[in-house]
Amino acid sequence: MTLEELVSYAKRYGFVYPGSEIYGGLANSWDLGPLGALLSDNIKKAWFKKFVDEKVNCVRLDSPIILNSRVWEASGHLSSFNDPKVDCLECHNRERADKLVEKASNGTIDADGMSLAEIDQYIKENHVKCPVCGKENWTNARTFSLMFKTSQGVVEDSSSAVYLRPETAQGIYIAFKNVYRTARAKVPFGIGQCGKAFRNEITPGDFLFRVREFEQLEMEFFCKPGTEEFYFEDYKKYCVEFLKSLGIKEENLKLYDHPKEKLAFYSKGTTDILFKYPWGYDELWGIASRTDYDLNKHQEYSKEDLTYLDPETNQKYIPYVVEPSVGVGRLFMAFLLNSYENEQLESGDTREVLHIHPYLAPYKVAVLPLIKKLHHDKAMEVFSEVSKEFNAVFDETQQIGKRYRRQDAIGTPFCVTIDDDTMNTGIVTVRNRDTMLQDKVEIKELRNYLRSKLEF
Repeated sequence: MTLEELVSYAKRYGFVYPGSEIYGGLANSWDLGPLGALLSDNIKKAWFKKFVDEKVNCVRLDSPIILNSRVWEASGHLSSFNDPKVDCLECHNRERADKLVEKASNGTIDADGMSLAEIDQYIKENHVKCPVCGKENWTNARTFSLMFKTSQGVVEDSSSAVYLRPETAQGIYIAFKNVYRTARAKVPFGIGQCGKAFRNEITPGDFLFRVREFEQLEMEFFCKPGTEEFYFEDYKKYCVEFLKSLGIKEENLKLYDHPKEKLAFYSKGTTDILFKYPWGYDELWGIASRTDYDLNKHQEYSKEDLTYLDPETNQKYIPYVVEPSVGVGRLFMAFLLNSYENEQLESGDTREVLHIHPYLAPYKVAVLPLIKKLHHDKAMEVFSEVSKEFNAVFDETQQIGKRYRRQDAIGTPFCVTIDDDTMNTGIVTVRNRDTMLQDKVEIKELRNYLRSKLEF
């Protein structure tokens, strides 16, 4: 499935639409349609279930999008959260300079960490052309802040300046003291949250992969210094197993360990889980061992004591942090790309089918009256019953075969058909999306049947 095919499929079936479309759109802005909103919600539910709810030592948080600006001073975002950019003087196309170098070198050069002067030298010596107009007339590389700046209050001046958060982690760090006291948490423990983040990307693109407004699933796991390596390795395995348990194929995943010399001075390790997107393997999930750097910085700037008192040893220390962080949009794309198939049937026909894990499927069950005028009322009774527990859809348009095909294409794992047998015996036909085999189930047992098939 190419990126263009994915975008077309997502719009055709109501997963994702271009944002502000009736006004000509807004670049790299997207609406989640009826199916996309459900899929996104199910991804978040699955993450919370496995990373928070089923962990005895993890709790939730929901921190604000706008934080005190001193937070971003302490974290270093105001001074160093930027990318290098260049502009074409011919057509005014703007490019992220490090990515331009990497593309020009066919991926043989990792431009992350190159100085502005080194970028300029490479572009000049290698005659790097503008991908839009084909000319070689670039500005010098310069830094571009990724922070979205706004103001609060009625007077717009320097004292009212605030920023939309570029990540959700800092909200967890500054709430650390309140959380461990009120939740009576003992190290090791984790704080997880899902929330919107905003980055003024120079060149967003590749559908939902790089956008200016996105959601992050963030876990900050606090542990005793000296134990961080164990939890770092443990979370790497746990994240991979989570993806596999939801159907991501092993051949679509790779691990990339960042070289020691490329790590930040405070980091003890960073590993990316890469997924095979249409353009190749690229970052899906990042797991970082961040030591005590973040809490120390916030302690320094806030003058608040953020040390933890170990109740067993009576020692005080700043906990170390292991951080697995993943974007909902990148997971969203990965699950669609991993699950979509144009399946060749024995009859010689093909069917469009989304083999997505039932837990993630937007609709768990479709209720289909075989003949509208004969079976509508009974089908509505069945729909009312199953929709109490599962996301369900009711469809009585077109012939039954075409309705099956539509549900296959959007990933609905089970179709329940109401026919004359249902009217006479109370038994419905349940069709499996992946096998296309059918089971006969009594209406009174239908919810139990579905529940057993939809466990995660």
